[in-house]
Amino acid sequence: MKKVLVTGGAGFIGSALVKQLAADPTRQILVLDALTYAAQPASLAACLEQAAVELVVGDICDGPMLAQLFARFQPDTVFHLAAESHVDRSIAGPAAFIQTNIVGTFELLEAARLYWQQRPSNTDFCFFHVSTDEVYGDLAGSEHMATEQHGYAPSSPYSAAKASSDHLVHAWHRTYGLPVMMSHCSNNYGPWQYPEKLIPLLVTKALAGEPLPIYGDGLQQRDWLHVDDHVAALLWIRQHGQIGERYNIGADNPRTNLDLVTQICRYLDLQLAEKPSGIASFTTLITHVPDRLGHDRRYAIDSQKLRQLGWKPRIAWDDGIASTIEFYLQRQQREDNA
Repeated sequence: MKKVLVTGGAGFIGSALVKQLAADPTRQILVLDALTYAAQPASLAACLEQAAVELVVGDICDGPMLAQLFARFQPDTVFHLAAESHVDRSIAGPAAFIQTNIVGTFELLEAARLYWQQRPSNTDFCFFHVSTDEVYGDLAGSEHMATEQHGYAPSSPYSAAKASSDHLVHAWHRTYGLPVMMSHCSNNYGPWQYPEKLIPLLVTKALAGEPLPIYGDGLQQRDWLHVDDHVAALLWIRQHGQIGERYNIGADNPRTNLDLVTQICRYLDLQLAEKPSGIASFTTLITHVPDRLGHDRRYAIDSQKLRQLGWKPRIAWDDGIASTIEFYLQRQQREDNA
């Protein structure tokens, strides 16, 4: 990986990936991002000071622009992370998810295919598609974990659009021979996540003394994976995985939403002597709201295939969630003092 194109590289996971890629000073990195609402360009500030890291503002649905970028930059690896990813937004307005996640992936695959077919036959190339465990659907009612052979059963417009993009990637590999890899990750957490996602949303609302909304009974279960462990897995797969294969990336760290919000509240109770509105504990702010439409109860993925390649998560949950909460606390303090 000497010349790497990262789509969605100004987003939460994408920017964490760029940071790890940029640790190698001999590597050239082209970040392509439309800089929509969910982008966090500030997270890339230090990387963009390096001459080897370039940011291009553009839309993956723009085929001619993609063709020009491939011709100019000549990547040996594409990490495709550009996607609309918030389930609630997909329910309220699915059109953007169809456009970006399906049409955008098609345009990127075509640009990659045409570029790859013009490369010398002995040169390495990989189109790495980053997907989600949500394509496997709801695993409620059993202890079963989804392997890479598990059938697709997406529930939301978001997961259906991601599943569609997965099928396109597989088809371009099977039909055209495009060298691809694919990953499916569980719920990510860590610094720089967009504020409407669950953990930063809960911290921000708690600091404001606002109700902490939890869908339904709060017993929906997710496996929580630190973003730095996720991107380390992506690099490990690119180095040690096989073309044409898919790999689950999970932390084996299941938590219910209710357990999660309770742990965040208890951490804030210990760290903050002064609480908003004179509340005795942040747990009193937990508020159950009507459940999300089509809400999946349980996601669980089996990542043994990847672990057999030598990867394993490094960040323990208690350490990871504490450092993540501290990040949002410090950011809120900076905003309050600005």
